[in-house]
Amino acid sequence: MYTSFAFSFMPYKTILSPRASITTQDNKNAKDYRTKVSRNPTLEKLQYNYLFPEISEREAQHAKKYPNAKIISLGIGDTTEPLPDVVASSMANYAYSLSTRTGYRGYGAEQGSKDLREAIAETFYKDMGIQGAEVFVSDGAQCDISRLQMLFGSNMSIAVQDPIFPAYIDSSVIIGQTGDVEQGSGRYQNIEYMRCDPHNNFFPNLSKTARTDIIFFCSPNNPTGHAASWEQLEQLVKLAQENGSIIVYDSAYAVYITDGSPRSIYEIPGAKKVAIEVSSFSKIAGFTGVRLGWTVVPKELLYSNGFPVINDFNRIICTCFNGASRIAQAGGLASLSSEGFKAVMSLVDYYKSNAEILLETFESLGLKAYGGVNAPYLWVHFPGSNSWDVFNEILEKTHIITVPGSGFGPAGKEYIRVTAFGHRENILEAADRLRSLLL
Repeated sequence: MYTSFAFSFMPYKTILSPRASITTQDNKNAKDYRTKVSRNPTLEKLQYNYLFPEISEREAQHAKKYPNAKIISLGIGDTTEPLPDVVASSMANYAYSLSTRTGYRGYGAEQGSKDLREAIAETFYKDMGIQGAEVFVSDGAQCDISRLQMLFGSNMSIAVQDPIFPAYIDSSVIIGQTGDVEQGSGRYQNIEYMRCDPHNNFFPNLSKTARTDIIFFCSPNNPTGHAASWEQLEQLVKLAQENGSIIVYDSAYAVYITDGSPRSIYEIPGAKKVAIEVSSFSKIAGFTGVRLGWTVVPKELLYSNGFPVINDFNRIICTCFNGASRIAQAGGLASLSSEGFKAVMSLVDYYKSNAEILLETFESLGLKAYGGVNAPYLWVHFPGSNSWDVFNEILEKTHIITVPGSGFGPAGKEYIRVTAFGHRENILEAADRLRSLLL
């Protein structure tokens, strides 16, 4: 039975400092010409490196230290299973058609092909009143988060779940919405952190949440795996209505929901007047490398002066984006066909089974693990620990990559995130290694 870890690694800040000091020393020694252009002050506020490239760097360092070790990644949420043939064939055929005079196409609509926009509306928003013209196809949900920040601008106040996917906070820092970081807590000033943990069923106490212009909300949540209930989302929409706020709702993992929780914010009455929804083909169809997503901006969503938000987002798209790859869109359309959707959902079921294996593993070790039911992530609690220490201990002794919970916000300090994306044989081997370490 798990009792405690014998931590023997330097804390996260200490580990990063040699790398940072090398960069600083190089700058001091550099004799190259310097411009008179000042560095963007908002970028100076960012803490350390972005989480996932940092983990990849640590994985590379570990592989160099142990060249014969088989490293298993349960860290970065990258899909591993081959694309369904119907999807890959569609993209291949479209790509080949571009080599013909009759099949070649250049620029497409910045908002995405009409057929794909309508297919997304029909597949994911049927009976919710969402039209294809309100769907904007993109190169991924994370890219759209930054475009939405450009839409909102630097004068907006924001609220985020804690813990939450770090792109929301980092993009807010870059756009200039935040103050300085608070020493000790790691929180940025001018951000409302909505703590979500087991004590409140991973849903914030909205009665104590300060009013903000924008509320970023992810369900199923990355990293906790919690899918908000009907009652919880009704409370969220009500709060936005009362405060005149806009919800940015991330539903990238909605197809993993199995317990009947809402898969879209638009299932909640009144949500079209207060919410934008962002989603992706990455974890639905295995498009992490293909890059395809979408954002829904309802025509009913209005600014305080009555101007439609959709008009401004369309301008952002037309100015900053030339449209998603036609080849990727062909794959997206194929994945939403009757045959294609059945095939991609079998991939989702595969990863769900992986999650069940990992969940049973941690439970057998006496550890409390959340998620793994409505999402491909598990949020594992190590009471009294530091998540980077846990990350390092597991990596050093089992050659398994996880993600330290503090990378998702202050509330993640005692947790690690584990992903169910992986080949089945690797998931089973990882489960055996974890048992050997923690029993």
